[in-house]
Amino acid sequence: MTNENSAVSSDDVSQGEVSPEVVAAPPAVHDLFVQAEAGIAAAADAVAAGQCIVLPTDTVYGIGADAFSSDAVQKLLDAKHRGRDMPPPVLVAEPSMLRALTSEVPQDAAALAKAFWPGALTLILKAQKTLHLKVGETDGTVAVRVPDHDGARALLRRTGPLAVSSANLSGQDAATTCDEARAALGDSVAVYLDGGTVGGQGASTIVDFSRSDRGRVLRAGALSFEDLVAVATRLEPLPEPATPDSSQLAAPVEPEQLEAPDASQLAAPVEPEQLEAPDTMEAIETPEVSADDDHGEHSDARATE
Repeated sequence: MTNENSAVSSDDVSQGEVSPEVVAAPPAVHDLFVQAEAGIAAAADAVAAGQCIVLPTDTVYGIGADAFSSDAVQKLLDAKHRGRDMPPPVLVAEPSMLRALTSEVPQDAAALAKAFWPGALTLILKAQKTLHLKVGETDGTVAVRVPDHDGARALLRRTGPLAVSSANLSGQDAATTCDEARAALGDSVAVYLDGGTVGGQGASTIVDFSRSDRGRVLRAGALSFEDLVAVATRLEPLPEPATPDSSQLAAPVEPEQLEAPDASQLAAPVEPEQLEAPDTMEAIETPEVSADDDHGEHSDARATE
């Protein structure tokens, strides 16, 4: 039975008296092996509308957003449960776009890009000062990569630079299938591009040129240090984890070095007859319990929850 008092007519909505309920559309999933053109077009439209998309790359699936939109990048970070102090890298379609994003490209950085792009190499460089990237707290730098994946690069040619991070919740394993990405990110993404299983070679290797022209490996990845240093001979390796100085470790104590207590310092045993009992039961005092004691117990329990 219809409740007449709650019924809303189309005239009411058209006259602005009642706002229609907005229901978010479920994410669209496009198989790049079957509907590549339609999928890439839908993803490009979603990016233009300030929404997040998921795309396959040569390493893992990534969640992407317009790198020049602060709101779009914030949606990306929120989807991953991540703060702006962990800015995502920027993916571009062509190596030639590197100079448009950076203020300077050291010779060794250019050599690495030429040798390994498209591929699993991320370069951190000083960002172009006139560039209005909105990827987070970067301290004037930008991390750039050209993925070795035809579908990803086709999308990037339509959208321009995208802020892209691995398609997973922060701290969890990266997705190597579209289903894994959907399980992690759900409705926080507008369009999923399914390119089958990707990766297998691990994450990209990250090299930082923002502080030194020599470059320094910040994260080991698909490209080994030997591969990189063959091209950039001055490259600094990833620092080895610190190990404790053996000279600062306490020497083991041998059993014979332990001193037994001096017998003269031990208290003499007390015989039963030396224990004095109270003269009367009246000498035993009963502790008073105030009304606040029960409140105090609950307060302690609340503090430990």
